[in-house]
Amino acid sequence: MKFLISSLTTLICVLIFATLTIRRETTTSTPALEPADGARSPVIVELFTSEGCSSCPPADAALAQLQQTQPVAGAEVIALSEHVDYWNYIGWTDPFSSSAFSARQETYARAFGQQDSIYTPQMIVDGQTEFNGSAMNKAREAIAKAARSPKADVRIVIPETKTDKDNRKVRLNVNVKNVPPVNQGDVAEVILAITEDNLSSDVSRGENSGRKLGHTAVVREMRALGRVDQAAKAFDSETTMTIAKGWKRDDLRAVVFVQERARRRVLGAAVLNLATPQPLDR
Repeated sequence: MKFLISSLTTLICVLIFATLTIRRETTTSTPALEPADGARSPVIVELFTSEGCSSCPPADAALAQLQQTQPVAGAEVIALSEHVDYWNYIGWTDPFSSSAFSARQETYARAFGQQDSIYTPQMIVDGQTEFNGSAMNKAREAIAKAARSPKADVRIVIPETKTDKDNRKVRLNVNVKNVPPVNQGDVAEVILAITEDNLSSDVSRGENSGRKLGHTAVVREMRALGRVDQAAKAFDSETTMTIAKGWKRDDLRAVVFVQERARRRVLGAAVLNLATPQPLDR
């Protein structure tokens, strides 16, 4: 009898321990970040990269994955691939590079207090969090956090007009409202970026010599449209963008985002596919 009681006691203890272990593992595990069916909050993900940088291709692939799979619940990832020009001296001139993107990265460095630490590949989420562009786990965490921040309502529309003789010009109406409060002493700018997908280069020199590099969301143009009216917390504008020779319209997107000039915080964003509209059936 004593043996039976002892055996039952041991069995009960083992079952209790197993139950607690399973419960602990269940409650401490991190749920997978999967696309949500509901509304998503736009999050700007910038990647400062270069075809002359041997550590950049994995980050380029990470950015493409973020845009294509949208892996963070509640977030709409809006990707911006900005090719800097300071790697061009080592033998390969990146055809997508611009000194403007190098200057933009320097502005971030000053805002982060990291003037002596400018590098590629650098990923920046909503202007507030920076890290190595290949760090996918950090990217997911930063995007999830940014998606929980209040955002302005941003809308981009191509107005319905008669067919323009110059089909390389695209008119855009931009409307911004309900802008979150701006930090004291700062101003909120509305910025337009034109991106292009499905780009590639056969690199013949430099650190990536012999490789074919593919790119997603390459920024072809970026410019400020104006400032938000801080009293009305709104902005309205009409602008025209020109599709340059060599750009493929079906791969172009217009991105509009609101950003604090000094603090660099992104306050809202939207994206519009610029693919050529199909004619209506008659």
